[in-house]
Amino acid sequence: MPSTLDNPVWNALNSGSDKHSEGNGRVRYMHRDKGLFVGFRSYSEEEWNDLEKWLPNGSPIILFTPGEITIPKIWDLKMQRAIAQMVYESTEMPARKENPRAIHLGEKDIPAMLALTSLTNPGPFFSKTIELGYFEGIFVGGNLASMTGQRLHPDPYVEVSAVCTHPDYLGNGFAAELVRNQIRRILGESKIPFLHVYPDNFGAIRLYEKLGFRLRKEMRVYFLEKNS
Repeated sequence: MPSTLDNPVWNALNSGSDKHSEGNGRVRYMHRDKGLFVGFRSYSEEEWNDLEKWLPNGSPIILFTPGEITIPKIWDLKMQRAIAQMVYESTEMPARKENPRAIHLGEKDIPAMLALTSLTNPGPFFSKTIELGYFEGIFVGGNLASMTGQRLHPDPYVEVSAVCTHPDYLGNGFAAELVRNQIRRILGESKIPFLHVYPDNFGAIRLYEKLGFRLRKEMRVYFLEKNS
């Protein structure tokens, strides 16, 4: 039986993330100032035609698929590669840090968040991406040193995303603290944490496994752009 996570974008944009998207009963796309994700029900010709009508030439999109798909000629393939999908499987609630360093990130922090994600490239991040879920960060000397947040919400799952640390502050355990906080928050809402990570990001995978995540499936990620 197919899992909700086999088609995470489609299921998110039809459940927990629906208010951040537009579309119909066949294909939906995330608001462009929040993300580039598109979810298809079945990748049919009709669905691609719908999307073509809605998005202007030059529009980039991102797909998460359970395997390779056929791309219509009007879309330029910029990149496709494997991406590991991991789900939190521990039965324990992570312990709260005695001296927490993380704080909630809000609208006033968006310039710092944009600067950090531009430097570290955890994935596309825009001026309103923060509206997709709860974000936290750790500041050092007034500088945003590390952050993480939530992105896709395919009920009952919530994706941990934008995990990144400034190179000057690596090795301080910031990412681990922030991801634990997200796990605790998501579990507290009776949801299940999951995330995506490139298979060659060995350090991140070791951290996520240590925190209780396990590989569920190797997916494909596609970066496409509509040509003229």
